[in-house]
Amino acid sequence: MSPWTWEPNPERRAAWRERRADGQMLKELVAAGLEWLRTNQEVVNRLNVFPVPDGDTGTNMVLTMQAAWDEIAAQGETHFGQMARRVARGALLGARGNSGVILSQLWRGFARGVEDEAVLTAEALVRGLAEARDTAYKGVVRPVEGTILTVAKDLAAAAEEALAQGVTSMIDLLERAVAAAHESVERTPDLLPVLKQAGVVDSGGKGLYFLLEGMLRHIDGLPLDEAEVRPLPLSALNIAGAEEMVEPGQDFEVVVDFVPNGELDLRSFYDRLEEMGTSIQVGEGDGMYRMHIHVPLDKRYEPIDYIMSLGTITKVHMENLMAQVGERSAAAAEGPAYELANVEPGQIAVVAVAPGPGLARVFASLGAAAIVEGGQTSNPSTQDFLQAIEHLPTDKIVLLPNNKNILLAAQQVQDLTVRDVRVVPSRTVPQGLAALLAWDPDGDLDQVVQAMTAALEDVVSGEITVATRDVTLDGVTVRQGQFIGIVDGKLVLAADTLEQALFDLLEHAEADDAEVITLFRGADLDPNQAHALADRVRERYPDAEVELQDGGQPHYYFIVAVE
Repeated sequence: MSPWTWEPNPERRAAWRERRADGQMLKELVAAGLEWLRTNQEVVNRLNVFPVPDGDTGTNMVLTMQAAWDEIAAQGETHFGQMARRVARGALLGARGNSGVILSQLWRGFARGVEDEAVLTAEALVRGLAEARDTAYKGVVRPVEGTILTVAKDLAAAAEEALAQGVTSMIDLLERAVAAAHESVERTPDLLPVLKQAGVVDSGGKGLYFLLEGMLRHIDGLPLDEAEVRPLPLSALNIAGAEEMVEPGQDFEVVVDFVPNGELDLRSFYDRLEEMGTSIQVGEGDGMYRMHIHVPLDKRYEPIDYIMSLGTITKVHMENLMAQVGERSAAAAEGPAYELANVEPGQIAVVAVAPGPGLARVFASLGAAAIVEGGQTSNPSTQDFLQAIEHLPTDKIVLLPNNKNILLAAQQVQDLTVRDVRVVPSRTVPQGLAALLAWDPDGDLDQVVQAMTAALEDVVSGEITVATRDVTLDGVTVRQGQFIGIVDGKLVLAADTLEQALFDLLEHAEADDAEVITLFRGADLDPNQAHALADRVRERYPDAEVELQDGGQPHYYFIVAVE
């Protein structure tokens, strides 16, 4: 039984089988896959293991594929292998996050497998999928099963098996691969226990499935800009506010909780909402629905009036998106309020990723020669790193990614420049700051990198945010809306107040033995409240030096460094 909900279109498939499988066909399929992936971007984003408000796998994969599309959009190349090479190059330069980097490696391997093919054959397609799998696995130091890698492996194996059984139609091979990808995604929780704990499938694997499914949907003539109507779990639909991308003319975010009078016709519900605005999401749970939409100023009350005709409204949230975006744009126009370090030729320059303006100032004050903006909610691309090092007057450069999801993108830079670029694998902001304290601009590059890497172990990193859904993970039971604490990448606590979360986190970080405790205040935390909490920490840990810094990071009320 096929995993999709539509019947194949025999006429269209017959026509596609007669087409020349050249570079322009690949271009058409890439466009289709990208569009369907973008349509389902939020579905992928919400497949986050941690219940934190910054799931971005879908966004990273879309941006990676958008970069690939930008590379080929104006190309009239008909040679299949040459077009595949261009797709791979665009994906590599635009790769964001671990999922985007692995996706770029899949394209790189595929391009290598078909590089000599002016017109694709079934044998070459299978070879390309196999090379994609092998390249992606080689690009990860410690491959983990139950991820996008497993999905790539399973779909390649399905194509190989189909070819061995005598299937020679590339359309039929693609169908086998898509079906195998779907089944593989559904199995990921059985291979990776943390997925089963969180009640999700692997997000990267799901994104790869959507990419390939979009190609198959296009072949069958199905729309790609309209996702299937399936409400998200209510706990997954968080009120995001202006952190989302705001479309032109969509001035207000409206979120409505309601209980329908009877059974809700989701298709007509979506159709009616699409007449009002964009960015429509619907969550459902325990008989209640939550609707999210972006609308123009003159339509901001229409969704409320419409839903009143369908049932009983229990809660309404309305946010002026454009006012908040204007505030951020004005702040950005003022430029960076920090001075970067001057580096001479022959010295070692440090390029650091900073998720907030306050943290950027701290990195600059410690000697960073360039700052790459971004973090957990906005992973920079490989191209962003290349641009950051482009104007530095030295060939010796150290990159501090400061986030585990940015590490792979930083590592790609080493193969794309003639400069001697080293990556110190900082997975958190506190680790990056600790590494920078060990930097010596005039030292031997190998020794400096070694010292900076060793310094990563000198600090314990903590983060406090708010849970976006109910989950039990790593023995911690979390309710949506609670404060949660993460220490060195592990969920360790849930608390009903920020103060309790902060003190529980410090206890997990063994702050009793700390010499220095640094609290980096997030953008959403009131400064007065932050100062009051810092004073409480000083009372609790009188032997430690407690510092409060303005970090400016989104979503995370505190980033904590315990040294």
